[in-house]
Amino acid sequence: MEESTYFALSIIIFIAVYALIIIDKFDRAVIALSGAMLMVLLRVLNQEEAFAAIDWNTIGLLIAMMIVVMIMRRTGVFEYMAVKIIKASKAEPFRLIIFISIATGILSAFLDNVTTILLMLPIALSVTRELKLNPVPFILSAVFGSNVGGTATLIGDPPNIMIGSQAGLNFIDFLINDAIICIPMLFVTSFIFAILFKKQLVTEDHLKLKILALNEYECIKDQVLLKKSLVVFALIVIGFMFHGALHFESSTIALTGAVVLLFVSKMNSEEILMELEWKTIFFFCGLFTLVGGIEATGVIDMMAKEVIALTGGDLFLTAMAILWVSAIASAFIDNIPFVATMIPLILEMGTVSHINIFPLWWALSLGACLGGNGTAIGASANVVAVGMAEREGYKITFGQYFKISFPIMLVTIVLSTGYVIVAYLI
Repeated sequence: MEESTYFALSIIIFIAVYALIIIDKFDRAVIALSGAMLMVLLRVLNQEEAFAAIDWNTIGLLIAMMIVVMIMRRTGVFEYMAVKIIKASKAEPFRLIIFISIATGILSAFLDNVTTILLMLPIALSVTRELKLNPVPFILSAVFGSNVGGTATLIGDPPNIMIGSQAGLNFIDFLINDAIICIPMLFVTSFIFAILFKKQLVTEDHLKLKILALNEYECIKDQVLLKKSLVVFALIVIGFMFHGALHFESSTIALTGAVVLLFVSKMNSEEILMELEWKTIFFFCGLFTLVGGIEATGVIDMMAKEVIALTGGDLFLTAMAILWVSAIASAFIDNIPFVATMIPLILEMGTVSHINIFPLWWALSLGACLGGNGTAIGASANVVAVGMAEREGYKITFGQYFKISFPIMLVTIVLSTGYVIVAYLI
């Protein structure tokens, strides 16, 4: 076949996969893998190119952090944290919603946000059940906090893992450039949610006393394993901070920590590995291959030249376009496939126009990660949270989610716009 035919095929497959992911009627991992296999079977990519397109650093980092979390979960440390949050807030609903949102955001900075939601949402549901409160405000604020907190670090949100791997940015880079705006933003948005739902945050005194009587120390199921887990987790984070000086990829450091924890915990590795979110892992593999297909046929190159033509190669206009387009697009398209497409586009823009692309990485990170808060399908954590709520009997519709979260998401993007301009463009 001619090059133009492969060009057209790659676009058709890519758009079809995106459309099916947005419709959300089919398993997105199966859809992404189906698209990847079509790229290979129709010879848009050969088998070697398909495997080379997968970012194994991102895959390794995700798997390693999942293993660490699965082991830590068995210690009861997350239940311990829940009781501590309740006692810190005096079981006052107004303070509790703020504390849960902030705690979720901080935890999400060191764990991926899907894992954080899987850990924190059952806590929020349990607490609201005991206090006879509507859990929906707590769910929405926790998800929002998770995505804001996850934006702050390299490992907090899958798009950041992808950006860091492809752009050569390390843990410290994200702390210096993203955390400086995301940390205050986490406090601001948590308070906004509390104000917004203030009238619903009312409970009875006897219910508060009952929940405050819980003993957090009884939550710890295995103190020895907890100490081992915390030591290994601390070493992994320290390794992330210095991985540039150590000349090891972040995935190598995380996988080393995961293997060490598996060894010292003496846990059944098969049991742990079976619990990993393999669906998410294979979804990533499919996406990387899809993006590799449109990159190989020159689609990314063409898009880069079009963006440069529209902005005239002006750094200010390019950064603003990436920030806002990323935010709006990521609200309606899962931010993982969107970022997978944008990364090679930015790299190509740097090659074509020779502009400084460093600010563009932070525009993409802030836009995509924070924009994912806009709708129920904008980020993986949102989808997981809505599903968990529905299983508990609380249906959160697309419109309900949009009406509350989209305006608050726009507030975070306006704040990010000011930050990007002041930090990189003046």
